[in-house]
Amino acid sequence: MKILFINGSPNKNGNTAHLASILLNNKEYETLNLTDFTIGSYGQNLPYDGLDQVIKKMKEANTIVIGSPLYWHNICGAVRNMLDRFYGKVNEGELSGKKLYFVFQGAAPEKWMLDAGEYTMKRFAGLYGMKYIGMITNTEEGKNLNKTI
Repeated sequence: MKILFINGSPNKNGNTAHLASILLNNKEYETLNLTDFTIGSYGQNLPYDGLDQVIKKMKEANTIVIGSPLYWHNICGAVRNMLDRFYGKVNEGELSGKKLYFVFQGAAPEKWMLDAGEYTMKRFAGLYGMKYIGMITNTEEGKNLNKTI
């Protein structure tokens, strides 16, 4: 089984990566830090765009973990750009059979913020055929969902 962790945080070894490491404890996985890639907003055509590389890695994986810090009450910009840019590049159902986990953390998130992020990830998973397994917002949830990988 190939596991891919996509880290949307600009802090490569920060809280998002730490929470993902709890979820993925004792599992072998590859990490992609979105800040290492040029991924513009939807509609931009930037030289050296890295989204195709990220999509290629997602297609190779069986399990995908997307991690985002909670910024301005929602998913961070790096993850949002990646999700937005899938439109027109990836066909509906093209990632069928893959499991998707969502690591979402912030200093003091309110329930509505977490609900909004999870809604987005559930819709993203469903559109591209992935099975959404769940959201990890703390250590306990990470340990519990570790058993499902």
